[in-house]
Amino acid sequence: MATSLEPTLSVRQVLSLERVLAGEPEVVAGAAQLDRPVRWVHVAEAADVGVMLSGGEMVLTTGVLLAGDPEAQAEYIRSLHRAEAAAVVLGLGRAFPAPPEVMRRAAERCGLPMVVLHRPFPFADLTEEVQSRLVRRKFAAVSLSEAVRTALTGLITAGAPLQQLLDEVAGHSGCPVVVTNLAHRVLATAGERSAVDDVLRDWERIARQAGGNEGDGWIRAELGGRGERWGRIVLCGYRGDAETGRLLADRAAEALVLHRMLGGAVHTWEEQSAQSLLTDLVSGIVPARQLLPRVRAAGLPVNYRTFVPMVVRGADTGRLDRVLRLLGLPGLVAELADSATAVLLSLARDQDAEALSAHFATRLRTEAGAERTVVAAADARTAWEDVPAGVREAQHVADAVADSSAALNLPAVVRLKDVHLRGLIRLLRDDPQVQSFAERELDGLLSRADPDLFSVLRTYLATGRNKSRTAQLHHVSRPALYRRLEAIQALLGVDLDDFEQAASVHIALLAHDAQRG
Repeated sequence: MATSLEPTLSVRQVLSLERVLAGEPEVVAGAAQLDRPVRWVHVAEAADVGVMLSGGEMVLTTGVLLAGDPEAQAEYIRSLHRAEAAAVVLGLGRAFPAPPEVMRRAAERCGLPMVVLHRPFPFADLTEEVQSRLVRRKFAAVSLSEAVRTALTGLITAGAPLQQLLDEVAGHSGCPVVVTNLAHRVLATAGERSAVDDVLRDWERIARQAGGNEGDGWIRAELGGRGERWGRIVLCGYRGDAETGRLLADRAAEALVLHRMLGGAVHTWEEQSAQSLLTDLVSGIVPARQLLPRVRAAGLPVNYRTFVPMVVRGADTGRLDRVLRLLGLPGLVAELADSATAVLLSLARDQDAEALSAHFATRLRTEAGAERTVVAAADARTAWEDVPAGVREAQHVADAVADSSAALNLPAVVRLKDVHLRGLIRLLRDDPQVQSFAERELDGLLSRADPDLFSVLRTYLATGRNKSRTAQLHHVSRPALYRRLEAIQALLGVDLDDFEQAASVHIALLAHDAQRG
């Protein structure tokens, strides 16, 4: 859906028009300024024409009122320069049979393009041609602006996420679109992935050096409201004319501000950015190395770093972000499925990753409401390509202890070595043979579908077959517990006093619970 508009006519483009070429134009001064945009064409013979201009005009004249007066000729050029005219075109004839040297020198000093026409040329033809082209381009720019406004408003009304709005903007602009905060950290992007990655590879330097130079197609619009700025949207390498690009950027900024004010997202844009990154990283859909430009642009240090992948249960992203800021630890935080949150720490190579991870977990647990927080972590990684496997390992550990935090004596940071058999079962839960084993071992109870008996069996095995403790936890008498255990053994056809049979049932129960999530 990319819209390609021809750039606004420059002096050079006007001179290349077929009607103009018929007048045999020759640039006699200001040749280095021929890319100036022409906003309008104005035919004027008055010596004080400069006071009637507002900037960007190409002035056409025969110079009939200037002939024989060198001072008036020089002042004429200076007045055009002061009025910021785009160029002056002089038709040679009775007033000036040859290019006037005084005007040429003055134009060269001012850097004003001066063009002479060697053949008689009706100025009306030139004004008609240029004005019609400019009007068409202006109308096309305004139409495009309104089309974008209508499309974005429709998306906001429908409750579309931020990414969908940016995709719409990128479709119209035909270039990468980047949203940043005031510190130049990238919050969201849209556009062709390879083009976006090219822009992000050295984002901070490029954004600071080229971000304000619209001549290079970098067009920015500020984001904010109620007297406060909080970000900007950037069209990176827009190929159309600057005026159209500014209109597009302004329409996009208006929509993004409205989207944020209306609460179009449950999470902040910073949270959405981190979530998108970590989701792509863990899923493996995008290779880890290809995500490096996005990660750097998001502000996470990646060169010569140690990465600690963690998954936390029992703490929201806001609390995790707050603890990271309090401890001064660089990291990304993002929600995963099943009420888990991923945290990726980026530490200097000379820092103690294990000690800092434990410090983070301890500080997190001291936060209000975080007493039941579980912090699972993989071993530290020094290669970025190993981070996805690390996040998956931390997620596996967190899953393994999700339902067992009360039964296990957990360290501050739980690792793979701490989850033992439960961790292995979680790892193998999708294996068909393990599923078949669990179904076969528990068939009698599964057919009965008695949740109370399942609960008693689970507690009995988790307490190391301690009958007194099991009776206490279930608030029943020992004789009542014995009757339930006898019923369980009869349904399963096992003797729970036999260690091997009890272990087999325990493993099957762990597998059954893991499969049910």
